[in-house]
Amino acid sequence: MLLGIDVGGTHTDAVVINQQGLVATAKVVTDHDNLLHSVQEALEKVLQDASPRQIRNINLSTTLTTNAIVEQKLEPVGMFVAAGPGIDPQQYEIGDYFFPCRGSIDHRGVERAPLDDGEIDKNLRTCRDEGIRCYAAVSKFSPRNPLHENIIQQKLQSQADFVTVGHQLSGRLNFPRRIATAYYNSAIRPPFNRFADAIESSIEKLGLQAPINILKADGGTMPFAVSRKVPVQSILSGPAASVMGIVALCDIDDDAVILDIGGTTTDIAVFAAGSPLLQKEGIALGGHATLVQAIITRSIGIGGDSLIQVNQEKLTVGPQRHGPAMAFGGAKPTLIDACNVQGVSMAGNKQASMDGMAKLAKNLGLPLPELAAQVIDLAVSSIMEATRELIQEINNRPVYTVHEMLSGPELTPEKLYVMGGPAAALADTLGKRFSMPATVPHDYAIANAIGAALTRSTMELELFADTEKKTLIIPELDIAEEIPFQYSLDDAVSRGRESLADYLKLHGHQHIDENDIETIEADVFNMINNYFTVGRNIRVSCQLKPGIDRAYRQGLTTP
Repeated sequence: MLLGIDVGGTHTDAVVINQQGLVATAKVVTDHDNLLHSVQEALEKVLQDASPRQIRNINLSTTLTTNAIVEQKLEPVGMFVAAGPGIDPQQYEIGDYFFPCRGSIDHRGVERAPLDDGEIDKNLRTCRDEGIRCYAAVSKFSPRNPLHENIIQQKLQSQADFVTVGHQLSGRLNFPRRIATAYYNSAIRPPFNRFADAIESSIEKLGLQAPINILKADGGTMPFAVSRKVPVQSILSGPAASVMGIVALCDIDDDAVILDIGGTTTDIAVFAAGSPLLQKEGIALGGHATLVQAIITRSIGIGGDSLIQVNQEKLTVGPQRHGPAMAFGGAKPTLIDACNVQGVSMAGNKQASMDGMAKLAKNLGLPLPELAAQVIDLAVSSIMEATRELIQEINNRPVYTVHEMLSGPELTPEKLYVMGGPAAALADTLGKRFSMPATVPHDYAIANAIGAALTRSTMELELFADTEKKTLIIPELDIAEEIPFQYSLDDAVSRGRESLADYLKLHGHQHIDENDIETIEADVFNMINNYFTVGRNIRVSCQLKPGIDRAYRQGLTTP
């Protein structure tokens, strides 16, 4: 059986699934001051109906890292950055402790100037005096030669709790994005590591022995052991769980709009010919572009608990949330209360919704049904406008699905899929406004947890081989080895695929099918000197395909 946990903005959901369908479900209120408590409570409830010994895999999506960045609850980071000639690393400064380092490595991975040991040692003393415990080391061409990053890392060992080295984040060459990614990876690592420790301890106490994975922004998972090294990859795991939930529950073949309406926000995604779209270059965090690949989503502050207010005689819905709906004991009316009044939902105490909305209607001089209709119309209009803007942005730039670059005509969504707690209440209205058939999958209120449970691991790596230098490196895995001059592109493709499979098996994924690993790019070009070929430069990119465990999808699919 599979266990999935989704820590949402309003609720934390847990599900247990076997190959026949759902075995157990649980839903608890998310405690943002103690996410661990929310996870523990959900686990305890769901395990009342499922044996811990039968769980073979645990997948978790969490808002922890996203919240840390949004709320600026970041650890100070000592950033050591080596650029070399032709670029000023200071223009990419991030954080309060940013130290450019003299020294350079060229695009072939050849050291052109050594690091200045005296300069680095001086800056290390500054960091030690300031009590800095988290660091990052980034050099411009580290995916081709990590020498300088490794030297800085070695110098840091005596005073660092954690060091991010840029070449292990991605094999892609993008110096500014690597700097920002390394910074955020170290800045969120302490709270993430404490959370991971507590999760593993709780799961052990509950008698669960299955491997634990965490959802990534790209619609895959990574083992907990890996996530401790690259916690930045867990950014936006919540929206990723939304997308994978709809993939798990529905057969989608067309261009489509996906809406996950929660208690606090609505997450919007767009599919092209049945596939989610990927921000392949990387998302921006705090205004800085990163190397974190993510499914393209848009979140807006409209949810079932969105507060209804009157500001300067203007009716508004969201983005504020001041607790639950009045139907569930809240003090002020929300979108769910309006749905209760209009009769499209029967959530909680309907009379409480009627009383709270009636008081607001009287203050506005509106009939109660008209007020409810206006509230729902405002919420739906906000969702429609955000969706329209997202589709326009997608059609104005090169876009990838999770498998390949999208080519062809513009996206023209033809179907609408709605999930989340208020989905059933708003689906008909949304379908009419979007002029599309609206599908609400069964189990729509726990779709994120289902998506989390069924999501497979995914990972990408880059391999670089230089037959003139007789070297091969795989930066993400810290592999560096010698190769013969005759090394070929086919050799490199085989080595990349084997390395990825071995790495995943080492971290608990013993059932990796060779067909699940695909070669995304494979390029070779000759290096010429004095009209003679002196070697070949080879680059290979491999990935474990994103997707869900289809063996467990039976019994869950909505036509």
